[in-house]
Amino acid sequence: MITLEATVAVKEGLHTRPAAQLAKTLKLFDSTVELKSSKGKSASAKSSVKLMLLGIKEGETVQVLIDGSDEHDAADVIRRSLSDPDFGLELSDDSGAIVQGAMPLEVEPTAVAKPAHAGIKGVSGSRGVAMGPVHVYIPEKLVATRQVIEVGEIPDELSRFRRALLQLEQRFVAAHQPAGDAARGKDRDKGDDIVRALLDVAQDEEFVGAILRGIEGQGDAAAVTLRVGAVLASTFEAMPDEYMRARAEDIRGVTRQLASILLGQQLPDLGSIREHCILVANDLSAWEFSRVPIDRVQGLVCIGGSATSHVAIMARTYGRPAVLGVPLSEADLQAAKSIVVDGDAGQVIINPTELEAAHYRGLIRAEEELRSGLARYRDLVPHTSGGRRIEVAANLGSLAEIRLAKEAGAMGVGLFRTELLFMQRPSLPNEDEQFAVYSELVAAFNPLPVVIRTLDIGGDKPVAGVEFPKEENPFLGWRGVRMCLDRPDVFRPQIKALLRASLSGNLKVMVPMISAVEEVRQVKAFIEACALELEADGVPHARFELGIMIETPAAVLQADELAAEVAFFSIGTNDLTQYVMAADRGNSQISRLYRTDNPAVKKAIELTCQAAARAGIWVGVCGEAAADHKLLQSFVEMGVTELSMSPAAILPTKKLISEL
Repeated sequence: MITLEATVAVKEGLHTRPAAQLAKTLKLFDSTVELKSSKGKSASAKSSVKLMLLGIKEGETVQVLIDGSDEHDAADVIRRSLSDPDFGLELSDDSGAIVQGAMPLEVEPTAVAKPAHAGIKGVSGSRGVAMGPVHVYIPEKLVATRQVIEVGEIPDELSRFRRALLQLEQRFVAAHQPAGDAARGKDRDKGDDIVRALLDVAQDEEFVGAILRGIEGQGDAAAVTLRVGAVLASTFEAMPDEYMRARAEDIRGVTRQLASILLGQQLPDLGSIREHCILVANDLSAWEFSRVPIDRVQGLVCIGGSATSHVAIMARTYGRPAVLGVPLSEADLQAAKSIVVDGDAGQVIINPTELEAAHYRGLIRAEEELRSGLARYRDLVPHTSGGRRIEVAANLGSLAEIRLAKEAGAMGVGLFRTELLFMQRPSLPNEDEQFAVYSELVAAFNPLPVVIRTLDIGGDKPVAGVEFPKEENPFLGWRGVRMCLDRPDVFRPQIKALLRASLSGNLKVMVPMISAVEEVRQVKAFIEACALELEADGVPHARFELGIMIETPAAVLQADELAAEVAFFSIGTNDLTQYVMAADRGNSQISRLYRTDNPAVKKAIELTCQAAARAGIWVGVCGEAAADHKLLQSFVEMGVTELSMSPAAILPTKKLISEL
């Protein structure tokens, strides 16, 4: 048996998606895995519902007990999963969709002054303003007329329930075929992730097991499903954490879908929504919202829900203003003909007066003009007034983000993090698996450049197949290039996959955590050896440009020598700032020190750019500061020629560069 302690770094803790992903992954192992919260409550980590009910928050230290033949592999999965802030999330809530409400704008609309209007207050789920005719979604309450069955009916009732579960899964698969995505709207990736997690909840042993036991106790399948769903939802609603309380909505949505199948009742057709409407509902689950043809919906109003609900997350992702938790009755909704959704103020106005309608039309028009003004920069190659061309590229972590980056006008990829390929698996990805991902990414942007960072992991970001020593400070330990050079069995498949993928387009590769010239020379020799192996085996491949990340003070102080060895520098401002300032970027108590605009950090960037200029190589910035408009002019003046950032920040940055 293995007992370990882990601090949960997953954003918002083990809520629906991370819990579902963890449970799903651990079911691949034979070992039993029990997770104990800091409050002493424990549950099987193979049950997503049980995990959620533990209410484990971000930053909480938990104990894990693992027992079985593959316990060491399972322990590796637990460690890396709980230490990854984005585990189970893939895309962040702010996915960078270039649509209303999803993209942070540098300048707020000011064309229309905003007077106070007597709206009905709710909770802002997604910012922005919308107005239009109402489409009411109030499903008929599901009621099971039969409660008890005969003993002889139990086997048939169990079979009926299992068929309903299968039908529920088939309904999901049919609704999310790629061919249907265009008809329902574009921004579906996050929605699909959420709905897949809900399907895992629907199949969870805690939920399904309770229903099966109820049927075995002579309960009608529909009646038991409704009862178990209500009890489970109430359990979540009683939890102290707001985020976990919002998961009650997920349980109710899954219950409603399953019970409707068992009762043979059709829920209202969300596909019949008319163009440019405001969707209003008493209670809307993420499952149901995923079926909405989002291009027809301008905004959302819901009696239930909160800012942390999955519906709110999806509304933000799709860029639709939303106000939830509105104190209205179903009769109020039915009486509404038109409605204003003010996601900025968190209020709605039912049947607005002409004066109110005119005011909000002005706000909507001003916001559209602002977005339209940015949209014209999508295909623009930005130049400063002095004629300097600046590349604005995207930071990506998965293939799912390619479309967002291209729609945002990314001029390639300035940073592709390969860690996710390694961190969400029970074993190391082989050469062919990596090649498939890298080649698809490079081909998608060809002929634009794609910069892929080699594996950047350490004790704070472990992966299966690499045993990391216990380190007092893993940020200063065996990580990045240090680990890769010590583990050729890990590094070789990645380098060979990258050499093969280089045939697919304009690939550039950069190496993280460089602190010595000798490390670069070792990497170059390693790449050459891998290329010779591929050549000997007759495997097609091509050389790529090699660059390094400048993120240690040692690299800054040796920039001239390093520049002679590589084709480009990419400044990782996140780590460079924390290393120059000796300030842990995750420590809120010293956040005042963690500032890229500190003169010491800016001096380090300037020295790097000067060395690059002397060597005739280009310099990019790929840390969060790349999207900081207060630093943009300084970067350009220092000699930075490429900025890489989240897709959401690309258009405003292109605009600002053109105005320098």
